[in-house]
Amino acid sequence: MTDLILHHYPTSPFSEKVRVAFGLKKLGWKSVTIPNIMPKPDLMPLTGGYRKTPVLQVGADIYCDTQLIMLEIEKRAPTPPLLPPGKEGEARALAMWIDRNIFWAAVGVVMGAIGDKLPEAFHKDRSEFSGRSFEPAKLKAAAPVAAQQTYAQLVLAEEMLEDGRAYLLGAAPSLADCALYNPVWFIKERLGGGKAVPPLDRLPRLAAWSERMKAIGSGNPTEMSAADALAVAKAAKPAACSVDAADPSGLKDGQKISVTPDDTGKVPVTGALVGLTPDRISIGRSDERVGDIVVHFPRAGFIVTPA
Repeated sequence: MTDLILHHYPTSPFSEKVRVAFGLKKLGWKSVTIPNIMPKPDLMPLTGGYRKTPVLQVGADIYCDTQLIMLEIEKRAPTPPLLPPGKEGEARALAMWIDRNIFWAAVGVVMGAIGDKLPEAFHKDRSEFSGRSFEPAKLKAAAPVAAQQTYAQLVLAEEMLEDGRAYLLGAAPSLADCALYNPVWFIKERLGGGKAVPPLDRLPRLAAWSERMKAIGSGNPTEMSAADALAVAKAAKPAACSVDAADPSGLKDGQKISVTPDDTGKVPVTGALVGLTPDRISIGRSDERVGDIVVHFPRAGFIVTPA
């Protein structure tokens, strides 16, 4: 298998979602540590401006957003499955709901507690990234509502475990579990030193589930420098992909387009359309530091416009 290179940083919750998937599949992978705020000078040549963390690199193919990253990991290492047979759609839908709802509530809990301990550069970066104020006083004032919403939504996961199942969709962990572990891990690690803290302490089944998830680990990472990752991209050629000519979007092969997240980090990435399927859109780009590359995005949650 071509090396899986993850561009991430240790405290990134969405990176933990991917790292636990590596652990579940017992994969070896290359770890490139990136800054937790902009600028990210060694990432931008790969992504064309996309700034969210993490990013998965496989040769000269760059995968953005954990929706797509997890599907690509599943494609390259299908066992044990992240998408249980017969429950593929359920796992993906649950994961997207968790990413877009529970995660942001959990961010409010964590930032309300530690926001005043973080540097001003972090507040400025996250305000620009999210379109929301990360001013410590405002974070602290909003924390009670965030805690209520986090608890209310995590109760739903607690109820899913009431029948004695070990994981959200059955006896084995799935994509949905990796997604939920992201905000739960974030709260436990940043506020509890790895232990259950409010509101997790009121949810015993979920607390036990989180320990099972923690035991999965992160696979077998090997450190790689950003310079080496860029060299890998430059030496490789992107994998072949194709455009579905019957896609209802009407987009055409080779058309110049921009792809932009619809929630946060709304930086458009521009290139020529080279791949289009029901679950992903791929654009070709060129950069002097990496040569010709293809950047892949999920369809859901991304806005595509002519450039």
